Amino acid sequence: MIKANEVLDAKGLACPMPIVKTKKVMGDLEPGHVLEIQATDKGSTADLKAWAERIGHQYLGTVEEGDVLKHYVRKAGSDDGEQETKHPHVINNDDLASKAEEGSLVLVDVREEAEYRFNHIPGAVSIPLGELDTRLGELNKDDEIHVVCRTGNRSDLAAQKLTEKGFTNVINVVPGMSEWSGKTEKSV
Repeated sequence: MIKANEVLDAKGLACPMPIVKTKKVMGDLEPGHVLEIQATDKGSTADLKAWAERIGHQYLGTVEEGDVLKHYVRKAGSDDGEQETKHPHVINNDDLASKAEEGSLVLVDVREEAEYRFNHIPGAVSIPLGELDTRLGELNKDDEIHVVCRTGNRSDLAAQKLTEKGFTNVINVVPGMSEWSGKTEKSV
């Protein structure tokens, strides 16, 4: 089961109603939160994907459960645009891909669970930014830890937080999953 911040029941509705209802709910959703839209209209997949991309939200994917399509959309937030990177240690996507091929790599994906489940780098550990404080014990302070998100902004905040908590070798991955061209996998 994929965790969403809110669920919208659009079952039995035909185009354009799933989009109309989604727009209304997205307006009230916090930036960065994930909405699950439950629909039965087969055309809703293409419609929601196109709408999300046009508006600037992130279409994460769809899971089919019987006759119900569960669409996941992440509301655009302030971390989705260009922003100055503050953590001093960064690595680009190509160098991270090379390191990953060399062998063991500690990679923490700080995106929301739904983002991670639909598309992540093999071997990455999912610890959403909002859970980082409570899950620090899962990480070794002496490891070289690479932190990734969608654009390098949430991972920048996570890298700063880890450093403040005594982690000595933390590296932010920039630009992150939005431009990742290496291997990925799903866990839905």
